[in-house]
Amino acid sequence: MKRVAKFEKVSFAEFEPASLEIFPKSDPKELYDNIKLPCRATKGSAGYDFFTPEAFTLAPGETIKIPTGIRVWIEPEWVLKLYPRSGLGFKYRLQFNNTVGIIDSDYYYSDNEGHIFCKITNDTNENKTISLDRGFAFCQGIFIEYGITLDDDTTAERNGGLGSTSK
Repeated sequence: MKRVAKFEKVSFAEFEPASLEIFPKSDPKELYDNIKLPCRATKGSAGYDFFTPEAFTLAPGETIKIPTGIRVWIEPEWVLKLYPRSGLGFKYRLQFNNTVGIIDSDYYYSDNEGHIFCKITNDTNENKTISLDRGFAFCQGIFIEYGITLDDDTTAERNGGLGSTSK
């Protein structure tokens, strides 16, 4: 098995404003101190579980942007793909707003420290409300190797997240 990445916490200075925006009634320092690094649940698991930094409830149709407090250093030619945990998708139709999160290896070096955010929606068609406790595994990341075309001559460098590579 290739070892191609390393999870880390972003700095508190990066995490604090994001956490206050989403969880204004919570103590950012307490949330930060309790961030769990992603991990696999079993030796046969492909996905690394990401955990909620704070409890929240989503009624049908509601959305939340979760600041995970996590960044990841990834070997070149690898990518981290993020998906909702299977059980949450199956039971609640919990979905990522961008369908699949793509974390490129160069995102780690962005001004925001490569802080990984997950925007999820309770897309239930059964009128189910979902409540997740702090520290609940809500999504999973899988590392995938990728290739490029023979005539690829890209030299541009990233600085930012969503939309930064199309500017």
